[in-house]
Amino acid sequence: MHKIIFGIFAHPDDEAFMTAGTLLSETSAGAELHLITLTNGDGGANPDNHSDLGAVRLEEWQKAGKLLGATGMYHLGFTDGKLSNTDMLKAADKIQEIATNVVSQLAEPLEIEFIAFDLNGVTGHIDHIVASRAASLAFYKMKAQDNRFKRLHLACLPRKSQSNINIDWLYMEPGRTTEEINETIDSRPLKSEIIEIMRAHHSQRVDCESAIKSQGDNLGLNYFIVRN
Repeated sequence: MHKIIFGIFAHPDDEAFMTAGTLLSETSAGAELHLITLTNGDGGANPDNHSDLGAVRLEEWQKAGKLLGATGMYHLGFTDGKLSNTDMLKAADKIQEIATNVVSQLAEPLEIEFIAFDLNGVTGHIDHIVASRAASLAFYKMKAQDNRFKRLHLACLPRKSQSNINIDWLYMEPGRTTEEINETIDSRPLKSEIIEIMRAHHSQRVDCESAIKSQGDNLGLNYFIVRN
């Protein structure tokens, strides 16, 4: 059975921070990975004052995707920081189009999964929320017509690492309880590879290094809400 995974995120570095270990484990085991970013991330940090941060971030994303073993990478062209309900519907249509095209080219038996962030956006970022809901909408529309679409993995934070509401930046909910988390994937043995993937997003290095420091020896522990 050939597994296809679609990793669907709002920004070019989102795949690196909570799912890189899982994605790398899957491609190492033979899964085919397709990464989708809704935006080019040009609203992110720009410590080097790039004149075209979006182009730089997409180049960094391509490097990270290569390290992850991605077969296909797709930028949907939405505007960073301005995603809306209308964009969510449009993004879901584009995701379906990409997935349909990929699946139609493969004749062998398939098992298809989507991976996205938790529906709360993890950090509360509206772009994250829109991307996750677009992925969920596309998944369930396709699953209704094709039983090869098996699982939707929503990457989340556990309550132990985010115990309270955080309003330092946006509105960030507490992490998920043990009862809410369906699956924990331990890819800590891949820590050095995960760090390399994260650091491929050099323009976002402040967030990257902060995440590496805060996660410490737990870097590579990925938590998911799994829906069928």
